[in-house]
Amino acid sequence: MRIGEAAAAAGTTPRALRFYEQRGLLPPPVRTVSGQREYGPAEIERVRVIRELLSLGLTVEDLRSCADRLHLFAGDQPRRCGSVEPGTPGSGIVGRRLAALDAEIERLAALRESLARRASGEV
Repeated sequence: MRIGEAAAAAGTTPRALRFYEQRGLLPPPVRTVSGQREYGPAEIERVRVIRELLSLGLTVEDLRSCADRLHLFAGDQPRRCGSVEPGTPGSGIVGRRLAALDAEIERLAALRESLARRASGEV
């Protein structure tokens, strides 16, 4: 299927498919004689995996570092992506992202507390 159809099937845009290709998340697709991109079911599934992982808070750079293993997440079965304990295999990307989320949660909690104190006149 062509890029527009593939993008619609994956729930994204043609621009996103080109972006994923440029960033190395999606291998260059087969081209027609006229140079148009052609995508199959495997590429559509890979784009769905990419979008799901991005929606979980991973970054494009995170995914670039493991692009050769993204196919392992394809399919209907949920896959475990590694331990979150530091020093164990697979902990790098997920562990760093969880640490960043924890830091952001702490920052927001402190911000909320400061605002609540100010609002109540406790400053």
